Amino acid sequence: MSNELLRIENLSKSYSSVGEGDKLVILEDINLILEKGETIAITGKSGCGKSTLLSVAALLSPKDGGKIYYEGVDTDSIKENDRPKLRNEKMGFVFQNSMLLEDFSALENVAMPLLIKGEKKKSAYEKAEEYLKMVGIEERKNHRPMKLSGGERQRTAIARALITEPSVVFADEPTGSLDEKTSRIIEELLISSVKKTGRGLILVTHNPLFAAKADKTFILSNGVLNEK
Repeated sequence: MSNELLRIENLSKSYSSVGEGDKLVILEDINLILEKGETIAITGKSGCGKSTLLSVAALLSPKDGGKIYYEGVDTDSIKENDRPKLRNEKMGFVFQNSMLLEDFSALENVAMPLLIKGEKKKSAYEKAEEYLKMVGIEERKNHRPMKLSGGERQRTAIARALITEPSVVFADEPTGSLDEKTSRIIEELLISSVKKTGRGLILVTHNPLFAAKADKTFILSNGVLNEK
């Protein structure tokens, strides 16, 4: 059985620029393979297209050309209406600002992806409690995001990203708004959690120390991705 989770081949993406017919090339001939238990870090200057690459790879934004395969399946064959289901079941997301729902507790936030899938509330909450325990904040389960520290919010976001047992986790500057000590804790937690469960992690970061903890590091510059 193949260990390959995600394959990107000859991926390109551009936007219309000022001037008729002009295009701003963001991604050009991108190639990437992510395997089970592997962490890949993508670095580069601010505005170079790192977040765009994550968005396109996660099927949140359209590509201009190339191929994206999830567990061997060509995503071009997946209908647009079926893509949200694929994202909810096969992908997890951790963002810089955690993107938690402010009107819900940590427990409810973590359980939400399972409830969306149609899982019974009791079962979803029991699993959510297990994942909050895994990230070390089960005692904060009934607190809403505004009552959580930045690190606790990110721990909650990691639990939410992993609860559906996704194949691939996408993390976009997950420690960008945290202090150095908390950042180190979240970095270790995110990488170890993904590796322990055999998931794959694609991480966007401007922090070279964080990137150095990944199995592979790539630099995105002028639309081109090169392994460091």
